[in-house]
Amino acid sequence: MKILLIGGYGAFGSRIVELLQNESGLSLVVAGRSLEQAKKCCARRADARAELLALRFDRSTKIAEQLRDIAPDWVVDASGPFQAYGEQSYQVIEACIAARIHYLDLADGSFFVKGVAQFDQAAKSAGVFVLSGVSSFPVLSAAVVRRLSRDDDGIGFTEIHSICAGIAPSPYAGVGLNVVKAVAGYAGQAVVIKRAGAWAHAYPFTESRHFVIAVPGHVPLRRLRFSLVDVPDLVLLAERAPQVHEVWVGAAPVPAVLHRLLNALAWLVRWRLLPSLRAFSGLIDWCSNNVRWGEHRGGMFVQMRGVDHDDNAMTREWHMVAEGADGPLIPAMAVEAIVRRALGGVLPPLGARAALEEIELSDYEILFLKRQIFTGFRCLHTSTQKLPRPVSLYEGLLGEAWTALPEPVRALHAASPPSEFTGTCRVERGTNIFAKLVAKVIGFPEAGIEQAIQVRFQKRQLKDGRSAELWTRTVAGQSFSSVQYAGRGRDETLICERFGATTYAMAVIVKDQELHLVLRGWSVFGLALPLWLGPRATAFESTVGGCFQFFVEIAHPLIGLIVRYRGHLVQAA
Repeated sequence: MKILLIGGYGAFGSRIVELLQNESGLSLVVAGRSLEQAKKCCARRADARAELLALRFDRSTKIAEQLRDIAPDWVVDASGPFQAYGEQSYQVIEACIAARIHYLDLADGSFFVKGVAQFDQAAKSAGVFVLSGVSSFPVLSAAVVRRLSRDDDGIGFTEIHSICAGIAPSPYAGVGLNVVKAVAGYAGQAVVIKRAGAWAHAYPFTESRHFVIAVPGHVPLRRLRFSLVDVPDLVLLAERAPQVHEVWVGAAPVPAVLHRLLNALAWLVRWRLLPSLRAFSGLIDWCSNNVRWGEHRGGMFVQMRGVDHDDNAMTREWHMVAEGADGPLIPAMAVEAIVRRALGGVLPPLGARAALEEIELSDYEILFLKRQIFTGFRCLHTSTQKLPRPVSLYEGLLGEAWTALPEPVRALHAASPPSEFTGTCRVERGTNIFAKLVAKVIGFPEAGIEQAIQVRFQKRQLKDGRSAELWTRTVAGQSFSSVQYAGRGRDETLICERFGATTYAMAVIVKDQELHLVLRGWSVFGLALPLWLGPRATAFESTVGGCFQFFVEIAHPLIGLIVRYRGHLVQAA
């Protein structure tokens, strides 16, 4: 199976090569205007099991002759920006149909992708398939929407009011110049969007929304600001579901200062003070690849809102977090999935169309398992009548990850306050004067072995009306307390624990049947402080021999160990 990859050494093309290089049944022709770059791309993958060939391909001239000489079975166009090809937008598609060659592209422009349907009859007559938009939007997003729309659990939607989605690339992802050119071409320009049940004009990068991508049981991304982007979903999903009042898709480029700059420039285009941002493409590309900091993590979300069978407002969300270098591969995985299905004998149906229904979320999930890519679902009701019992603080934050915890851990956090647990613990304290002072202020117990411990949980209510839990720990007669509650705003999906004037926001993580708390932020008197300036904490809960065990260590880079305590607990009679 011979596949011609136009733009094969670019940002997306090279990732397709990486994903498919171990398939011995493939011949991948890495092509573009630079033969030297194509050769370098192939040379970097000398251990590939697929046959890699480097060729020059210029899509601006004699496309039919070049296709005849190469004679591929498939063409995958990963070049772009497709919005900028003008009257020649579909010349590669037309040449492929004429030569009876199957075609896929990674286009992200809404009207380009929608316009491919005009070639449907010609493609069927030629016996080929032509699929456009074979990328995260709309392939993955549409697959998620179908999964979220299902009614397998008996609490599905009867009406869907809105679909909102977003992608948050890692600052180290390297989006590529062609992607930047596409963004620069449409930023601030009018696009069509479904809003308030009617078609309207909107202006990419001039409107934004905040969201936290948080896979249940995993460390969430920071709360990010997503700005409207032009993707096929804006039109195609709205047309497929005419009852939907709104479809909105955003991106959260980082760092935030560059995102704000892009917003400001987009407003200049909207106000017609600039014709477009194309002249800034080189600068934006340089900044995105050189001015970057933060975590090497990315993510994506899809949120649907509507009503359930009992007319209760309901929100369903799908979250995805990708660690390190695995995130940038996701836009190319749709091509990988379709190619692998074809190698297994399952070809897409003939015809030309947007690739909305070619693969399912389950196809993606198989590919995600091979990498550090984690996904999960969250479901929120305005009424708890659908729930068999009240949901505890930790269960509410963990969602579907709650059931992965061992029963003794769940039992402690599910106990209805007021409740009490007792056991024994070992306490170690820092020995320098500063560590002793901090421990004294908070009220941490003195060092000792096999000390009796009592933990009491009581209900509390915050000033804003939210429910909270008061944890009172008594070790060898000495007590210290904290208040725990679900975070909001910048601390959304985190659990907040307040000791006096100091509050710590922590991610609730499930790993190897243990519950871990990972510090993600802290504040004093409500003033957020840099994480590097704060304490270091290690805290997890587990079971040994069916008994609840805990471990907590608090230290600071400047003063060392403050306190470390570990032990076991059982519910008091």
